[in-house]
Amino acid sequence: MSLLTAVGVFVVGFVSGAVTRWFAGLAAVFALVLVLFGGVAPESLQSLVEYVVQRYYVGNELLFIAGFLFGIDANETKEAAVERRSSGG
Repeated sequence: MSLLTAVGVFVVGFVSGAVTRWFAGLAAVFALVLVLFGGVAPESLQSLVEYVVQRYYVGNELLFIAGFLFGIDANETKEAAVERRSSGG
């Protein structure tokens, strides 16, 4: 896996985590729609999605999850870092 691919997968996970944090309900509905859409999508779109998943996601699940979790916790981490910096310790 190239460095660019690794960074890309991490960034997608991070953005997914941030979106989930901001719009948890909307993300859940969107995920449900994607699952349903996957079953009724045209064959050409299904093959494109399958290609992207096989090429970039499979084998990089942990990297995606790492980015996802960083995205969810980004606000808390930033606040904790600012508090530590201002308290001097």
